[in-house]
Amino acid sequence: MAEFMIANMAPLMFGALVVFLLCGYPVAFALAANGIVFGLIGIELGLLHPALFQALPERIFGIMANDTLLAIPFFTFMGLILERSGMAEDLLDTIGQLFGPIRGGLAFAVIFVGALLAATTGVVAASVISMGLISLPIMLRYGYDKKLACGVIAASGTLAQIIPPSLVLIIMADQLGKSVGDMYQGAIFPAMVLSGLYVGYVILLTILKPSAAPALPPEARTLRGFKLMLRVVTTMVPPLLLIFLVLGTIFMGIATPTEGGAMGAAGALALAVSRKRLSIKLLKQAMETTGKLSSFVIFILVGSTVFGLIFRAVNGDLWVEHLLLSLPGGQVGFLIVVNLMVFLLAFFLDFFELSFIIVPLLAPVADKLGIDLVWFGILLAVNMQTSFMHPPFGFALFYLRSVAPSSIKTTDIYWGAIPFVCIQIIMVALIIIFPNIVSYGDEAQQEMQRMEQDGTAPDPIDLDTLMRQNEDESAGGGKSPADLLKELQSGSN
Repeated sequence: MAEFMIANMAPLMFGALVVFLLCGYPVAFALAANGIVFGLIGIELGLLHPALFQALPERIFGIMANDTLLAIPFFTFMGLILERSGMAEDLLDTIGQLFGPIRGGLAFAVIFVGALLAATTGVVAASVISMGLISLPIMLRYGYDKKLACGVIAASGTLAQIIPPSLVLIIMADQLGKSVGDMYQGAIFPAMVLSGLYVGYVILLTILKPSAAPALPPEARTLRGFKLMLRVVTTMVPPLLLIFLVLGTIFMGIATPTEGGAMGAAGALALAVSRKRLSIKLLKQAMETTGKLSSFVIFILVGSTVFGLIFRAVNGDLWVEHLLLSLPGGQVGFLIVVNLMVFLLAFFLDFFELSFIIVPLLAPVADKLGIDLVWFGILLAVNMQTSFMHPPFGFALFYLRSVAPSSIKTTDIYWGAIPFVCIQIIMVALIIIFPNIVSYGDEAQQEMQRMEQDGTAPDPIDLDTLMRQNEDESAGGGKSPADLLKELQSGSN
């Protein structure tokens, strides 16, 4: 029995984690308890050394000192303040008036505002709840199909998962060891394509079934002409300024993601003050919710750190690597299997849990197969977006159910979500077939990444070795180390 456990410690540990999760234990505690229990078993069997546990305090303090994760409370706080500042209500009302004369106009407005809210809040719950409260009663009042109305609102809210400043992209960047700015930049075009696919589905439905999404009647369109245009401009300027303040400064290299999040939080407070919506009660609610979400993330990360330390100590990473590298089809086979696995796990786990449990196991294998990790992270983020839409456990569906009127059945919400889950799966396939959809960095950086994947990249310059080799030459009249350093610096410029 002992020999069997020693030989199969990694699969036993992973299987025990699955059992813990299926039994309904909180993810953070299931991860940590699983790691500690199997660590003690490994020590008892002589497989591990007791000193291994001494690495845990340093790792946990390393999590607390991680500047990248500091962006999560900033963006969460910003989203919660904006949710209560009335921005979503003004945007939906104005854009609804703009698209009202055409069939499906309200659905188009929901998708457009969902994308805009995603780019300013980055929080799925805020987007879904805001649009559910504001737009769902209006869509039902003017004869929209219940399933379409529910599906459009839930799907548009989940755009906050992939459109920067998405929280999942911050976590993904941390887990993959990549820049948050690169993740944000690479996600923009896929997010635009996904929004376009949503719009395309609504257009197709209005052609095949016009009664599902009628145009607004003339009496409902209270704004016209110059007044409508003025309202559109004045309503659009504040969120666009906030988007530039957050994302523009990050992409231009002026601010780090954490600094961008801090500026966004300050901008959200200024917007709430300008709308006379800021109060002590609002601030208290926003800070409490931000504290809860941030603690939730940190606890899961601590648990995953404990699990990951023991799992690697029993060669679990080598077991996963061997399992996935032996798949037929190389990169394509790996991507197909991984995306199917993530899609199925998303029925039971949300994106935080998937990011902390699955991504650290998959990233080393993807790197060995020559897959760009930023591209891989965005592919997984689009796939994990379905975790919000899966019946019966999709969080976006629960958020919408909590604010939907009693005339909406839960089955209406589930059936409305299914077409948009299919669209998200199509988006995953498009990223695999057309990898250039994910684009980030400047041309030189992209060319270097292409050369690294092809194996044609030049060897990196080891400055210390070069300086030591040049010391002998400088004694004989060659260039001094200082001259050599100046020459290298001028060449790099």
